[in-house]
Amino acid sequence: MTAIRIGVQLQPQHATYDAIRTAVMQAEQIGIDVVYNWDHFYPLYGPPDGEHFECWTMLGAWAEQTEKLEFGALVTCNSYRNPELLADMARTVDHISGGRLILGIGSGWFERDYDEYGFEFGTKGTRLDDLAESLPRIVSRWDKLNPAPTREIPILIGGGGPKKTLRMTAQYASIWHHFGTPDNMAEKAAVLDEWCDHFERDPSDIERAVGIDWGNVTDVAGTAEAYADLGFTQFTFGLTGPTYDLSVVEPWLKWRDARNGG
Repeated sequence: MTAIRIGVQLQPQHATYDAIRTAVMQAEQIGIDVVYNWDHFYPLYGPPDGEHFECWTMLGAWAEQTEKLEFGALVTCNSYRNPELLADMARTVDHISGGRLILGIGSGWFERDYDEYGFEFGTKGTRLDDLAESLPRIVSRWDKLNPAPTREIPILIGGGGPKKTLRMTAQYASIWHHFGTPDNMAEKAAVLDEWCDHFERDPSDIERAVGIDWGNVTDVAGTAEAYADLGFTQFTFGLTGPTYDLSVVEPWLKWRDARNGG
């Protein structure tokens, strides 16, 4: 049985970096498995010009700060970096951390980031096509770098589009992440299974992760088991500044430990 994992997304908005650093330390101390940030340049909610920090610089700091947990972006925006450069950045952070980086990646969507930083926004379709072009270039670059990554860096793809995103997930991802109710996620998971069959890939090779709307959950075990019955084994929780209240995750850690037999 695949082990259950708990992840938190420390959204780097409306907080000092001291608060973020402390939250990462606390996450490792209480046994969280994966810590994510996100790849944006401005807050996604709250005051639109509030405090905000850049994604990949932060991941390099987390690589040095932590010892056990895995970490990455949920998710990197493919549009913001040349894919060969991103591959090299990921390889370097992989080495700094001793092999704990997850390369989370998606096609991008937040138009203000594009406008303010001078990237071409295009359309949803063109951004997905760009991601499809970038993924093999990233993997190819890893094969050329010296030194090579410490391990086969896990690629996490975020999203649920049935024609493009889930196809890319079946081709390249080690982890698939999406948000939705159990019924919705069951439908998406079935499409992913079909794409895995198309590419002759074992669906169990892809860890399935779901973002939990934790503020609206009253029955932790019941909700968690509903997703677990569908094959979801990683549960993620978004937390935002100015402080990061990790206590909301504690009931889920207890459920994880009981489910994993620990």
